[in-house]
Amino acid sequence: MNFSQIILILLARKRVILITLFVTAATVTTITLLLPKTYIGETSLVVNFKGVDPITGMVLPAQLMPGYMATQVDIATSHNVALRAVDRLKLDKVPQVIENFNESMDRGDIRDWLANSLVKNLEVKPSRESSVITFTYSGTDPQFVAELANTFAWAYIQANIELNVEPARQQSAWFDEQLKDLRNKVEVAQKRLSDYQRETGLLPTSRMDGRLDVENARLAELSSQLVAAQAQTYESITRQRQISGAHAKGKLGELPDILNNALIQNMKAELTRAESKLAEASERVSKNHPHYISALAEVQSLKQKIAAEIQTARGSMENAATQAQQRENELKKALAEQKARVMQLKEQRDRSDLLTQEMNSAQAALDSTTQRANLIRLESQRNLTDIAVLNPAVAPSKHTKPNIPMNIAISIVLGTMLGFGLALILELLDKRVRSVEDITENLGLPVLVVIAASATAKSRRRFFRRKGMPLIQRQGA
Repeated sequence: MNFSQIILILLARKRVILITLFVTAATVTTITLLLPKTYIGETSLVVNFKGVDPITGMVLPAQLMPGYMATQVDIATSHNVALRAVDRLKLDKVPQVIENFNESMDRGDIRDWLANSLVKNLEVKPSRESSVITFTYSGTDPQFVAELANTFAWAYIQANIELNVEPARQQSAWFDEQLKDLRNKVEVAQKRLSDYQRETGLLPTSRMDGRLDVENARLAELSSQLVAAQAQTYESITRQRQISGAHAKGKLGELPDILNNALIQNMKAELTRAESKLAEASERVSKNHPHYISALAEVQSLKQKIAAEIQTARGSMENAATQAQQRENELKKALAEQKARVMQLKEQRDRSDLLTQEMNSAQAALDSTTQRANLIRLESQRNLTDIAVLNPAVAPSKHTKPNIPMNIAISIVLGTMLGFGLALILELLDKRVRSVEDITENLGLPVLVVIAASATAKSRRRFFRRKGMPLIQRQGA
């Protein structure tokens, strides 16, 4: 079947096509007029996320996160937002709504039933290249759909605030518990430091450092005195050894300390004079002469005195060595005690510094945690959001559905297509000769005469009667 045959069929079946078109258009128009009118309320919101925390001033990368706007759409169409809208409008208190809920035989809560019902007519669309979200609600009451669109937008804003605030509230409660523990730690650390300072009698750090400097100066002074005493002891011991050696050899008088003794030198000079007198007396008088005896007694007395003075000098040097050694031992003992005192002070200061550091660390942790807790507490009390209403919904003056002109246009197109289809189906059920091709192709007969398309139907009928041929095509058939 070629295109010309189809055109002939459609022309022949034009009544069927027109009737089908009329019936379809009439049916669609009637149904359209009978359908309830649907109104749409639209509310536009701007998600003006700046990426900066208004409390801490920190830059937040949430705006750059993939799916951020999709998340906002999911929040807007969530059951939580629908429940907020139901509570704000108090729809669960409306008698008609309660009656409808009872008739629905739903075993759940009326609020959940209403929320699920309202969400079905809600549509939330984010803009592709902007931060605008549009809330669209459809219904039969223009005032009600506008109110619902605005209510859903309000509920979304409140839910967004709640989602931002609720984690901060939980964190604030957690920080409060941590602050209690940190305060207890600070108190314990401070008490340990105070108890230790009271037990050891420690002074504040500055005064304690001064005391430690004084003790270190004393330690240095004792060290220098011990060095000098050790040198003096060594010298005294050396002299004592020399005296012992000279005494063993009977040469005490030859020791430098004795030779340099002025008293012994004077006594030796007197001894020399006394010996001279004795020598003179021995030449002049006999040994029994009183002058001789007197000179001899003076010489012996001087020798005894020199010997006694030498022993005294020896004892003095030995006593000096003993005293030097005693002083060295005393200085060693004093130095050891001073070292122990300095080490004790250092240990006490180190222990005090450690306790002070522990207290400072606990205090620093408490201060930083307190600062963070204050910020979290402020954030938990914030009732602001970056979402603002751009265009609130107003009651629409015209319904959106059904669209009568569009439905009529669609019915015309659909009716025409149905008419064409019905005409072709009828032609298949009742085939007729519409053209020369139908005779040659379908009947297999040769065509003898072809009447021009401009001839009238009456002239064609006269022609076929004269020839005695049957009429195979009627005008308009």
